[in-house]
Amino acid sequence: MFIWSGIAPKDYFTWFLEVLPAMIGAAILLYTYHSFRLTPLLYGLILFHCVVLMVGGHYTYAEVPLFDTIKEFFDLERNNYDKVGHFAQGFVPAMIAREILIRKNVVNGRSWLNVFIVSIALAFSAFYELIEWWVAISTGEDAEAFLGTQGYIWDTQSDMGVALLGAICATIFLAKVHDKQLLQLRS
Repeated sequence: MFIWSGIAPKDYFTWFLEVLPAMIGAAILLYTYHSFRLTPLLYGLILFHCVVLMVGGHYTYAEVPLFDTIKEFFDLERNNYDKVGHFAQGFVPAMIAREILIRKNVVNGRSWLNVFIVSIALAFSAFYELIEWWVAISTGEDAEAFLGTQGYIWDTQSDMGVALLGAICATIFLAKVHDKQLLQLRS
């Protein structure tokens, strides 16, 4: 997928910016594989998120063909592939935070655990929006494809809202499966 995404992308600068988090993540996963092996669920989610980033990098988030078709079919104002990316940006970091917090015994009690998980995921999303802003300021108009706002003035806020939704969904829908895999990892 990485190789495909880098073959004749819409814009090489945007491609690099979009796949850079996947490359950094892959390096971290390789480095920590023996010292802090993750659950299979988490590796699968991280792979899914990397695929989302690479597809967005290849086409730009505003021009993913399937989502252009969806846009036309439902008569939407914009291509919403970036919302898939931001949902994953909340969902996957929430599960990473959950695994680290549980395995390192950082938080006592499940209620506070969920608060911290969602807070960490939302902080990650906000930090990513700041990175987008810094890139836009430093590169000027070249960053439009990276920002993917498509003229929507509330794009940053809606991106963080979708990431928040992703984090909440992760904590609700995957906790039991994740707990089972964490138990297997300990044995």
